[in-house]
Amino acid sequence: MTVTSVDKDVDRLTLTVVADFTAPVERVWKLWADPRLLERWWGPPNYPATFEEHDLTPGGGVTYYMTGPEGEKYGGWWRVSSVTPPTGLEFTDGFSGPDGKPNPEMPTTSVRLTLTRHDGGTRMELRSAFDTREQMEQLAEMGMVEGMTQAIGQMDALLAG
Repeated sequence: MTVTSVDKDVDRLTLTVVADFTAPVERVWKLWADPRLLERWWGPPNYPATFEEHDLTPGGGVTYYMTGPEGEKYGGWWRVSSVTPPTGLEFTDGFSGPDGKPNPEMPTTSVRLTLTRHDGGTRMELRSAFDTREQMEQLAEMGMVEGMTQAIGQMDALLAG
């Protein structure tokens, strides 16, 4: 497993996942920058993602949905605030309804991706910040930590190929 630590800081309302890869920073970045590669690891193994829009520029947007084992679809979106290829990306992450529009009843998180050279490979830090403790707990109960860990665990096979 590539995930080396998961830090849930309830006082700071953050969840930070750190993963180490043997691949160079540029190869890890490509897994975020190429929507066809992103589809192959974003989401838990039984919930493959389909990216419909993928604009990694400040102010750009990303829309996707994950398809569950029974064919059910779960939509999501990102609003990109900052991009520094190949080492950083910041975006707001949220859920969308069946119509593809943001679901205002679901929480959003502010996400910061940082890629750094580490031990001849790459360290990826993915930090999610929540607005409230309730939102943090809600997403944890929905399996966010397990889902992220499983999704990131799929990156090694892509980097090896």
